[in-house]
Amino acid sequence: MRYLIIGNSAAAVNAVEAIRGVDKEGDITIVSDEEVLNYSRPLLSYYLGGRIAEDRLAFRDEAFYKKHKVDLILGKRATGLDTEKKRVTLADGQVLPYDRLLISVGGVPIVPPIEGLRDDTTGVFTFIQLREAKRLIDYIEQDSIQKAVVLGAGLIGLKAIEGLLERGVRVTVIELMDRILANTFDAEASSIIEERLTAHGCTVIKGDTIARVKTRGGKIRQLTLKSGKEIPTSLLIVAVGVRPNLELVKRTSVKTDRGIVVDEFMQTSVQAVYASGDCAQGLDFLSKENAVIAIWPVAARQGRVAGLNMSGVQTTYPGLFAMNSVQIMDVPTISFGMTTPPEGEGYEVLHRLDRAKSSYKKIVLRNDRVVGAILLNAVERAGVYGMLIREGIDVKEFKDQLLSDAFGLLVLPKEFRKHLVAGESFVA
Repeated sequence: MRYLIIGNSAAAVNAVEAIRGVDKEGDITIVSDEEVLNYSRPLLSYYLGGRIAEDRLAFRDEAFYKKHKVDLILGKRATGLDTEKKRVTLADGQVLPYDRLLISVGGVPIVPPIEGLRDDTTGVFTFIQLREAKRLIDYIEQDSIQKAVVLGAGLIGLKAIEGLLERGVRVTVIELMDRILANTFDAEASSIIEERLTAHGCTVIKGDTIARVKTRGGKIRQLTLKSGKEIPTSLLIVAVGVRPNLELVKRTSVKTDRGIVVDEFMQTSVQAVYASGDCAQGLDFLSKENAVIAIWPVAARQGRVAGLNMSGVQTTYPGLFAMNSVQIMDVPTISFGMTTPPEGEGYEVLHRLDRAKSSYKKIVLRNDRVVGAILLNAVERAGVYGMLIREGIDVKEFKDQLLSDAFGLLVLPKEFRKHLVAGESFVA
């Protein structure tokens, strides 16, 4: 059996482990357009800020690939896919045949059209790949950059800001929405993070965006916002979002929507072709519809399920839900599921804010079941809330304790705790 995996991040390595648990001798080839062995993208902000060196970014060492007998092809991009002949063509013309193919190519940064901005404008960066982080650091050091602008205040933008501030670069962040982290947090949670940002010298501009850029000699020099405000800068980081990378399947019969559509076995519309990770559109546990959930745990789980099915062990993907665990400006934060529910559709919201401690808890309920949570500086029992979502536990009897600092496993129904100890699933 010839297994071919395009991409080399969380989904890929989990697929390899799953395959080798079943098939010890089949040929496994991984192709990555990046030159490095692998790296954890969530750590890029710490690398930018100088907290960690490059050699600490990897989550699997070279021995992993040797142990699992993987033929690793680095620094080459897959440019063509022929699903009928079952082969992938690389940018240098090399052709790789396969019996089972996994596409785990992740996402690509969204760069909106901005008047005056060209692909080759010097001083403009994105922030989702190590090569970009390296180029950014070199640019900051070579040009002695003191000020920067970040367009977009989502998770990627906020982590870029954190790294820049640690490097001593003053930052202005521009966000089109009325609050930062709008896709993850509500107004109260966002305000806590915004206060931390401003306390560290970051200027936050909301409800605005960049209309034009001015350059001199091909290098960015000034931004004009939609509001008319002008900001001089020689460094702009564009962090408005990421979209699934569909380039490899564009001219094939592989079905796509927002991402590469997969079934419960992580197989695409074409037999023997699988997809997982940030490029895949798989089952959302809460909505029961297919969605792109671009987070590490989803990529890892999808990769494992894909690997098992590729090697002949039929396994279904149960679906996960959006979850983020990240420390922003020294504030530990965790969010699960639906954090900003629509009004008038039967949702109930519980929340507790302690601004003096920068602490916030929000629990979203529907039909007395937890469907979402936001936790800031109060993450000690986050796993219990996540479990309540996964297991669909009726919380009516202990709803008044959900926001308590003492809330934990002992509050849960005895019947559920018995099933928890036994490792069984349970729905009240």
